[in-house]
Amino acid sequence: MSLSSVMSISLSGMQAQQTRVTAAASNVANALTPAYDRRTTAFSSEASGGVRASVAPSGADTFADSSNVDLAEEAMALLQSEIAFKANANVWETGADMWDVLMSIKRD
Repeated sequence: MSLSSVMSISLSGMQAQQTRVTAAASNVANALTPAYDRRTTAFSSEASGGVRASVAPSGADTFADSSNVDLAEEAMALLQSEIAFKANANVWETGADMWDVLMSIKRD
C-alpha cells in the first residue's frame, strides 16, 4: 500500500466522521420538533480501502407530539466521532511527515 493510499483512506475516515457529526447535530437541533425522525449514520467500506458514511431517517416510530431523539445517544455519537476523527487525523499527519522526509531525502 502506498503512502498516498494511506492518506486517502484517513481522509475518507475524517469525511465520514464529519457526516456523522452533521447528522448528530441535526438530531440535537430537532430533538423537540414534533414527529422528527432521528437521522442515523451507516458506514460502509469502499473498494479502494476507504470508508463512506450515509445518513438516513431511522424509520422508527415517531409520535405527532414528540421525536425519537435520545440526547445521551447523540452525545455518545459525537464523542465517538471525535475520537475516530482524531485517530484519522493522526494517520494523515504521520503520512504528511513521512512525505516530507521522503522529499528531503530526494533533494539531498
